[in-house]
Amino acid sequence: MIAFDSVSKTYTSLFRPPVRAVEEFTLTIGRGEIMGLAGPNGAGKSTLISLLLGYLPPTTGRVTIADSAPRPYIERHGIGYLSELITLNPQWTLEGALERLAVLAGLPATTARERVEAVIDELGIGEHRGKKLKALSKGNLQRLGLAQALLRNEEVLILDEPTHGLDPVWTQRFRDLVQRLRSPERTMLIASHNLDELERLCDRVAIIDRGRLQRVVDTRGAASRDVAASYHLTVAAGSELVADAFPAARSIGDGRFEIEGGDAAALNRRLADFLARGGQITALIPAHSGLEAQFREAVRSSGEPSRAE
Repeated sequence: MIAFDSVSKTYTSLFRPPVRAVEEFTLTIGRGEIMGLAGPNGAGKSTLISLLLGYLPPTTGRVTIADSAPRPYIERHGIGYLSELITLNPQWTLEGALERLAVLAGLPATTARERVEAVIDELGIGEHRGKKLKALSKGNLQRLGLAQALLRNEEVLILDEPTHGLDPVWTQRFRDLVQRLRSPERTMLIASHNLDELERLCDRVAIIDRGRLQRVVDTRGAASRDVAASYHLTVAAGSELVADAFPAARSIGDGRFEIEGGDAAALNRRLADFLARGGQITALIPAHSGLEAQFREAVRSSGEPSRAE
């Protein structure tokens, strides 16, 4: 559905050296797939999104949506897009903003009102419909941004930092919303610094650094199959015994320790030894999520620091 084929983008200036924001980036996102995009600040994520939206042309390579260049596809079919920052007229009311955005999205008058009501209900912002945008909190502005991205019920959704500003309750509701939006006909790209959210929501996550694709992580059940490199162990009794069973253990306070993992058989032998000595375990969780561990390794192995978005 979406394809980046050996895409590079270089920014040029009369007074500064050229900046290579994206280099030889190749990635295919299938129809019905939810793809995550992760990377440090300046890794090239914003440039990739601008290329996908047709705001920028690639310096070399090709970007396509359903075998079409981005702008022709968007002009014919439309696309749902949530930008990282929502900037609208602060004097508009929430409802008025959505009505104007529905007109700009080309919704027929016969269905525009229905869709505005539907997204207001979907994002739970009905109580704020009469408020001016300048009076809305950051979280409610973000929910407005999500609402406008869903106005046309598009087959392609691009969400840039969608949980930015959302409280924990609405972060959970956003996860539920994404699952409701999942469809064999809908393709989604979610760019975020929140690796936990990407791991929960996405089928795969592309990790980019220094403008290059470092790796693609399959998050569909991968975390449950893999043994983490390290774990946080919480004990109710036997803190003094942890070092005997786990020589490399590091205390992090309040009966909690970071212990090595990596090998399932060795980890289980050490846990059994600790219990046999009289220790009591109340919790054992990975120190880092599977995606976070992959992210750290990918970014560390890429060498130089990131340069530009």
